[in-house]
Amino acid sequence: MRVPFTKMHGLGNDFIVLDGRETALPAISGRIAAALADRREGIGCDQLILLEPAPDVSADFRMRIFNADGGEVEACGNASRAVALLHGRPARVLTDGGVIALEPAIGGARVDMGVPRFGWDEIPLAYAMDTLSMPVGWEELENPSAVNVGNPHLIFFVSDCDAVELDRLGPEIERDPLFPQRVNVNVATIEAPGRIRLRVWERGAGLTRACGTGACATAVAAARRGLTGRDVTVTLPGGPLDISWRDDGRILMTGPATESFRGSFEWEDYAKGEAE
Repeated sequence: MRVPFTKMHGLGNDFIVLDGRETALPAISGRIAAALADRREGIGCDQLILLEPAPDVSADFRMRIFNADGGEVEACGNASRAVALLHGRPARVLTDGGVIALEPAIGGARVDMGVPRFGWDEIPLAYAMDTLSMPVGWEELENPSAVNVGNPHLIFFVSDCDAVELDRLGPEIERDPLFPQRVNVNVATIEAPGRIRLRVWERGAGLTRACGTGACATAVAAARRGLTGRDVTVTLPGGPLDISWRDDGRILMTGPATESFRGSFEWEDYAKGEAE
């Protein structure tokens, strides 16, 4: 079976998008997703995105997200913008993190990411603590905030995010027993009341050029701490995203999305060994 795909990216955070909304695809496993994501022997991506029919009328379709390690996760802001561009019109999309609303915009897309959650058991953490300024630390990274924006994020505010050895500390923090579902690790520098510089270690993907949910979580954490207003530009290594945490509690993210190319692959080339 030959399967078509679309390769896309948002600020360099890249995706393989498989569209099974009209023509059903074979069941995908984490092993197949990881094989497709491999940059040497597969197509290569940070995340594989699978579009499927919605199970009910609460959404127009469903979006499933697999990280490069094959793990299925709840949300991806950059992928949501890419899907908005591909879909070409406003839509309500079911994710494992909830229903989000997306629409194409000039140069990219706008996504309503929903309402952030702050309860320790909503992140989730292994035990109760204040998530605004957590009494924990890893070397120089101390007193983070935790926010769930469909997936779990930990945010450290530092004087220079570029100086942090995130490639070393990120995987250690991601897999700390404090986080039973692992966690995305953000290091942020406040440059002005409306500007944040950010780097992200993404759970299951590693250092990334951009993370939309990380930008949303960081903007919310900064506003909660009184470090910024509720409308900020978050600049990641791949470029800027505009984040607005509205008075009704919902987060709006606006930024670019790009289609890179289209192609197809032979499903059996990546499904070998699935029945073994």
